[in-house]
Amino acid sequence: MIRNPVLPGFNPDPSICRVGDDVYIATSTFEWYPGVQIHHSRDLVNWTLVARPLARASQLDLRGNPDSCGVWAPCLSWSDGLFWLVYTDVKRFEGSFKDAHNYIVTAPSIEGPWSEPAYVNSSGFDPSLFHDDDGRKWFLNMLWDHRAASGHAHPGATAFDGILLQEWDPERRRLVGPVTKIYRGTSLGLVEGPHLFKREGWYYLITAEGGTGYEHAVTLARSRQLHGPYETHPNQHVLTSAGAPEAPLQRAGHGQVVTLADGSVYLAHLCTRPLPGLRRSPLGRETALQRCEWREDGWLYLAHGGQVPAVDVPAPTAAEPQRRDAVRRSFAGARALPPEFQWLRTPEPERLFALTGEALRLFGRESVGSWFEQSLVARRQEDHAFRAETTLRFSPASYQQGAGLTLYYNRHKFHALVVTWDDALGRVASLLSCPGDWPDAPLHFPLAEPVRLPADGAVQLAARVDGARLQFQADWGEGWRDVGPVLDASVVSDEGGRGEHASFTGAFIGMLAFDASGGTCPADFEHFDYLPGPTR
Repeated sequence: MIRNPVLPGFNPDPSICRVGDDVYIATSTFEWYPGVQIHHSRDLVNWTLVARPLARASQLDLRGNPDSCGVWAPCLSWSDGLFWLVYTDVKRFEGSFKDAHNYIVTAPSIEGPWSEPAYVNSSGFDPSLFHDDDGRKWFLNMLWDHRAASGHAHPGATAFDGILLQEWDPERRRLVGPVTKIYRGTSLGLVEGPHLFKREGWYYLITAEGGTGYEHAVTLARSRQLHGPYETHPNQHVLTSAGAPEAPLQRAGHGQVVTLADGSVYLAHLCTRPLPGLRRSPLGRETALQRCEWREDGWLYLAHGGQVPAVDVPAPTAAEPQRRDAVRRSFAGARALPPEFQWLRTPEPERLFALTGEALRLFGRESVGSWFEQSLVARRQEDHAFRAETTLRFSPASYQQGAGLTLYYNRHKFHALVVTWDDALGRVASLLSCPGDWPDAPLHFPLAEPVRLPADGAVQLAARVDGARLQFQADWGEGWRDVGPVLDASVVSDEGGRGEHASFTGAFIGMLAFDASGGTCPADFEHFDYLPGPTR
């Protein structure tokens, strides 16, 4: 059985692609670097991270990108002996404009080498590429109307102004011919995330609607002609959790269809798992799979019926999900970061960290939440309950220097246990917190007084998360003890702060260092352990 979500933790906007018996899913990475995650499977049950293709400055430079900008909704496809990856780099979040630049890169294998990007356009986000059976290629994206986003457009207009189609010339590496608006969406609105595929003479257009919150949905339309007109599915939406608040998988939408070699059909889509009793999703938008079927009317439906996604779904083979065990990473002797870790924005990671042979050394750079050079190396939170541990060696000389362990979403939503300096106490442990306040996002200090530490030596740090509860702990040679009060882990979520449409990545747990003096004070982390499951 397939147990959803198949990609737990922050893995949104899945684009699914089959090559022979190999199936790949590409997901958005937003401001996290390198760009785009690609997972691989042969049974749809167990998935392995195999590539993050946007790994150099010429392909992607996110320095200065606001939170929840960067790489939105990639599209992965296979044609002419190449993988084709289409992606957006969104440079603006607030205000009426988006500045969404779309690119294409290619590679002969999923591991690369990935080409230099070809710039396509900037008219809207969520681009995709359709390879028609006559050999021609067509580029799609949603159209962004900044006038409607400002409230200065004709009545009924929305910023999501329909789906555009234009031919892509792979030889000249540019768009050619007329631009056609092929679909305006349904009454739900906010049409985006287009993908085209062809079956039995029909062109099928799958889109996302309703925004990425609790009204999210997958909509399907079809036409005998590529340029339309497109008629909408008789149920309007193939998939949605709207109206089903009891469903374990919420905010379901943004999907793409894949047909396997045996003819079975699956829909990859995003979803969230809110904390019980709360409409907050620390794990972010995750990827799930639903088995589908074609019916006599020529339309696609969920095989289990209805529109609400299922947690357990029949797999194409008799595979069973592998157990998720503790992940313990030692940095002694390591030559590269473990695959689950990423950093923020910069294509120059050597300015943020280095592997010394004994530890992962973070160089204190800009403040927590900087959009340029923030020394933070972290992995996704994948479980509602987990424990994370690390061992830190750090000798601050100023209160402007700090290093430690953080549960991090963005500059407005994080908690951190840091080793720093106090003019009266010397080396201390302190808590920094930004619990979802907006727009000023003041920094909070939950400890009434910092905890005095020995003048030197290693300090073990831990974060214990159980649903909405976060307890930091430390051991400086006298045994583990709680540091500070229980903090609200639920604010480190999509919905924390301004709600489900204000930000849409996911919680990370990881190591940070900052040096507001500009001195790049180093911090050495010897290991990082992530232990899923109950923490008590």
